[in-house]
Amino acid sequence: MTLFDSVILGIIEGFTEFLPISSTGHLIVASQFLGIDQTSVTKAYEVIIQFAAILAVVFNYKEKFTLKHISLWTKVFLAFLPIGIVGFIFSHQIKALFSINIVATMFIIGGIIFLLVEKFYIPKEKKLTKDVEDVTLKQSLWIGIAQVFALIPGTSRAGATIIGALLVGLDRKASAEFSFLLAFPVMGAVSGYDLLKHYHEFSSANIEALAVGFFVAFIVAYLTIKLFLKFLEKFTFVAFGVYRILFGVILLTLFN
Repeated sequence: MTLFDSVILGIIEGFTEFLPISSTGHLIVASQFLGIDQTSVTKAYEVIIQFAAILAVVFNYKEKFTLKHISLWTKVFLAFLPIGIVGFIFSHQIKALFSINIVATMFIIGGIIFLLVEKFYIPKEKKLTKDVEDVTLKQSLWIGIAQVFALIPGTSRAGATIIGALLVGLDRKASAEFSFLLAFPVMGAVSGYDLLKHYHEFSSANIEALAVGFFVAFIVAYLTIKLFLKFLEKFTFVAFGVYRILFGVILLTLFN
């Protein structure tokens, strides 16, 4: 992997991880276009840039990472359980699902769902949950159940959790923020497992490329989280729905 490849993939990971457009899908497609083989060394690089994205959440919400917010993290952990359990039990079956056709199809389906949810989403200012601290255990569990669909490649973890959050009564901003916080245990568990599995590959990896990818992914993810919340102050998720459909159609056209 060259430094150019490292920068490109770092940008893609940082920009797409917290947006409802599937970072995994974009990384798969980018790797194919760049001619990067999916080797164990490449997997080690992906672990590094995912840790960078996790760190961006910590830096953006460092005030939440204290014992004062134990109630919030109890809800986040509850939302993590469904995907943690299902992902662990069906890990081999999930890996077998990875293909461009499945990724493209899920992009389109996810885009249609976003458009439908936005069409029937009628904000009732006094009834919506506007602060992640006010999310209930019941809401957390349903968001966690929605997140299980993210195990299908191309669905998007952020997309699944945001849709789930909107459907159980969170406003757009709170939906996005809960999704960011939920990324911490989910990505931490996945990246931690992959690190243990591929740690020996770091000795043969290009350390310079790893460092550059980590730095780029962190900076881009940090800024994306802030800009995404600013975006949601004025706009809806319709643009993401349209993008997903167009991107999915382009993938099906190019790879079939």
